[in-house]
Amino acid sequence: MKLFRSLFSGSAMCAALCGMLAAQEPRLSPAAKPPQAKPARPNFFGLAPPPDPAAVERGQARFVSNCGFCHGSEAKGGSSGPDLIRSVLVLHDEGSGKEIGPVILNGRPGKGMPKFDMTEPQIKDIAAFLLSLSQAAVNRGEYKILNVVTGDASAGKVYFESHCAECHSPTGDLAGIAAKYDPVALQSRFLYPESRRNAGAARTGRATPTVTVTLPDGSALSGTLVHVDDFNVSLRDSSGAYRSFLLGADGVKIEVRDPLKGHQDLLGEYRDADMHNILAYLETLK
Repeated sequence: MKLFRSLFSGSAMCAALCGMLAAQEPRLSPAAKPPQAKPARPNFFGLAPPPDPAAVERGQARFVSNCGFCHGSEAKGGSSGPDLIRSVLVLHDEGSGKEIGPVILNGRPGKGMPKFDMTEPQIKDIAAFLLSLSQAAVNRGEYKILNVVTGDASAGKVYFESHCAECHSPTGDLAGIAAKYDPVALQSRFLYPESRRNAGAARTGRATPTVTVTLPDGSALSGTLVHVDDFNVSLRDSSGAYRSFLLGADGVKIEVRDPLKGHQDLLGEYRDADMHNILAYLETLK
């Protein structure tokens, strides 16, 4: 009995002590909880951390004045120096200067490159500049489209009238087209019409391809083209009925009319100047 009272007394004292300690322990309110760090954005290309912009600016100025004559002002290669953006040495350097430093300081006499007297910080600035260029080449998601309206509008009008006017009109379906789309979107639309850029998407309106199937007995059925390959053709007629035909059958002929075929054909004919000129002309249709 004494032993029981002793154990009970000890348990009570322990419980009381724990309660006092708990009362003294500060508790964080929900609002006072430390903020959770956001997960780092995944680096899908395995790139080194981007260099300091100030170092890139200093490195660019030094590179252009000392290296630009041979390697080009953007390090893409010049009169006698190779492209450094895709240089394995530059890629392995990752902006540290440890790989390119010895080359800068010692030169490559056998390849016509002189040595340069630079400090370690100056070499690191050049390394930062080269790293920024190589990362920009790899990470296409950061690419910024600049002005694409560089062609001759009058030459574009001539090309349009001889190649496009049969289907399109600057006062009809293309009236005000430049006010509806920015230059990049407009260029994309005439080079790769929406229904072609979204493979498999259903076309509507003027862009809908149609097909006429002529059977061995001479009868013909027409409708909206659903699918065609080397073996079968299927269509949906005016009543909405689905029809499919085997192309291997004797006497079955098909005629597909694709309103976008002209765009596809022109892709194989355009010169760079033609595309720029057409865009410049379309930009006048506001």
